[in-house]
Amino acid sequence: MESKEKMRKRILERRDALTPAERMRSEILVTERILGHQWYYKAGEILLFASCGSEISTRGIMEDAFMSGKQVYLPKVEGETMQFYRIAPDELLRKGYGGILEPSGEKEKRFCYDKNRRDAILMLMPGAAFDPMRNRIGYGKGFYDRYLADKPDLHTIAIGFDCQMVAQIESCTTDIKPMQVICL
Repeated sequence: MESKEKMRKRILERRDALTPAERMRSEILVTERILGHQWYYKAGEILLFASCGSEISTRGIMEDAFMSGKQVYLPKVEGETMQFYRIAPDELLRKGYGGILEPSGEKEKRFCYDKNRRDAILMLMPGAAFDPMRNRIGYGKGFYDRYLADKPDLHTIAIGFDCQMVAQIESCTTDIKPMQVICL
């Protein structure tokens, strides 16, 4: 089986090669699928990622969440960990870990998970590659796996382009699977 590193490189090259038309079509379809999803509809808190490079855009989802009165949170890398912080529609984000736009990280805006409110929370996850068994290859640092390790019942959906789906990904015990994968 192909190593995760080789698969990540191969799939990211494929994702980088998408045409603007292919990219736009997929982004529209994924956004529509998320906005029509029951987990999104019920959620008052949305944990998103700020799209970087050739990742699928989360802009349409973020705009809808703000217009719908949902609280939007983005991740911030803090050393070896990642935390989510609430952002405002007009908030200025700064380049952080890996050049990814991040919130300032004000303590009072930090997301606190409560499993009793799991139906009111939805996390959308990025990734490099996904398979039909919901295995995921991230970008190699394990931030999402560590963040989700003690939140097994959090509603999570990994999103991406159809070209990011592969037949099989070898997983290990520390890998956390999203509850759903939507790649169109």
